[in-house]
Parts: sequence; C-alpha cells; structure tokens
Amino acid sequence: MTTKILLTTMHLCLGLCLGTVVMAQTPTPTPPPHVLQGRIWDTRAQQFITEDALYQRAAVARYVLLGEKHDSEAHHARQLDVLKGLAALGAKPALAMEQMDSEHQTALTQAQGAGQADAEALADAGQLNRKGWRWPMYKDLMAFAAQHRWPLRAANLSRTEARKIALGERTPNLPAATPEQQAALENDVVQGHCGYRPETARLNGIVAAQRARDARMAQTMDAVGGPVVLIAGAGHVRADRAVPRYLAAPAQALSIAMVETVAGQARPADYDRAGFDVLWFTAAGEDRPDPCATPLPGLAAPAAPGAAPSASPKP
Repeated sequence: MTTKILLTTMHLCLGLCLGTVVMAQTPTPTPPPHVLQGRIWDTRAQQFITEDALYQRAAVARYVLLGEKHDSEAHHARQLDVLKGLAALGAKPALAMEQMDSEHQTALTQAQGAGQADAEALADAGQLNRKGWRWPMYKDLMAFAAQHRWPLRAANLSRTEARKIALGERTPNLPAATPEQQAALENDVVQGHCGYRPETARLNGIVAAQRARDARMAQTMDAVGGPVVLIAGAGHVRADRAVPRYLAAPAQALSIAMVETVAGQARPADYDRAGFDVLWFTAAGEDRPDPCATPLPGLAAPAAPGAAPSASPKP
C-alpha cells in the first residue's frame, strides 16, 4: 500500500513538473500588429496610398518635410526609405537637418567639398550634438546623403540665438502670426510645460523662439534653390503653423508625418492630421518616462480649463 501511494505521488509530481517545464517553454504569443501599422494615409484624398505613390509625389515636390519623433528608430527607418525612394527615381535633393545649427554650415560645406563622405566626420563638421540627438540615430540618413553626393544643410537656429529670443533680449524679424497660429503655438508651449501656462512675457518669448526656428529652417530650405528634404520633429513640419508657412513657395511642399500607432485608435481620423499632407503609421513607440512626473520649476499658473493636450508629436 505504501509503495502504491509512493508511486502515485511520484507520477503526480512528475506530471506537474513536466507540465511546468512545458508551460515555461511555451512562448508568449506575439500580439498582432496594429491595423494601421505600415500604412500611408493621404489626408487630402482621404485614402491610403502605396509607398511608390508617395515616392513619386515626393520626387516632384520642391520641398519634402519628414516629421518624426526624435527617439523613434522606426521613424528614422521610414525617413531613410523615403530617401532611397527618391534616389531610385533619380532625384538629387539636398538634405537639411534640424539636428545641426546653421552657423556651422560653412564647415559642413567645406568638408563635403573636400570629398568627405564619412557620416561621423560630417557630424563633427556640423557640430551635431551626439548625446542630445541620440547618435547614431541620424547616422544612416547622413551617410546615405553623403554617399549620393547630396548637399547637407545645417538648418536650425542655434540654442544661443533661440534663448536670446525666448528671454526677450532679441526680437526676430518675422511675419505677423494669425490668431489661429498664435493660439496653436501657445497651446503647444502649455502642453510642453505639462499643462501649465507660463506668464505672458515668457510665453510670448518661447513662441517667438519657436517661430524663429521654423523660419530659419524655411530659409535654409529656400537657399538651396532646388529640391530639398528636411529632417525635423513632426511639430516643425506642420503647414498650419510651422516651417511650411515661411517657405517661398509653400504650395510646392509635401509634409509627411511619421506617426506612432496607439491602441484603440484604429482609424486615421483618430489621429491629429492638421497641417500634414501624409501620415505614415509606424509601430507604437517605446515606453517613455512621463516628463511631467516631476513638477517643473518657474511655472506661473495652470492652463485654462479645457485646454486639451496636443496630439501632435513634440518637435
């Protein structure tokens, strides 16, 4: 009797142990990709288009603006796809980049003029802040342009210049903003300050600095005198309030926003489309720390009730 009980116990233990091993070895099912992932939405035609159709449109545009979330590898990969698509169609645009300040253009031009095609050396010439821009995220884009002998353009306003404008020490020469543009930019600042509204003078200064950055990128693109692609945060490529507003020929611009999909948002209409010609949906991004978890110092007052967070990616 004792032997039977012992054997039964051993069989039971063995079964449980084997079951545990099987369960441990059974892989967790991979969730299916988001229904929009990889799809491209034409906001004007209100329909999905193919990659080839997008590249053909980009090849005949004077300005192509590729908006991103700066820390998204998927967005940089899609940007590179666009550059490859343009090259395959024989296009030879300049590549303008928010990630380098325009004051370093001379050194960048000299490096390319001397035959330099190494992305690391070109990043040095343009004084790209590797830590701030999470290098080598932009290396493939620069390398592709250099290998195809596309001119690189440092497009951004320097932090020093932007700070002087934000602090009211310098007034940029900008066209008047429409009430809608001003309100939208102010809301972007409020949301960037975790829902708090800076006092009026500070708010106006920050908006002016943002507009000055957009205007500088537009000036850089216009100075090319031919086709040019801009790599920038999605907030900078919006036609309703950013770089396209300052271009000499905004009707010749194609604004493409790379957009991370969000669970529960299965239609293009669920995403912010204002100011973009095309949305290219990518996989959801990495888990990012909440920038508003720690209160920001120096904030004047909460935003007005009802101010909704901006759905557009931060520039």
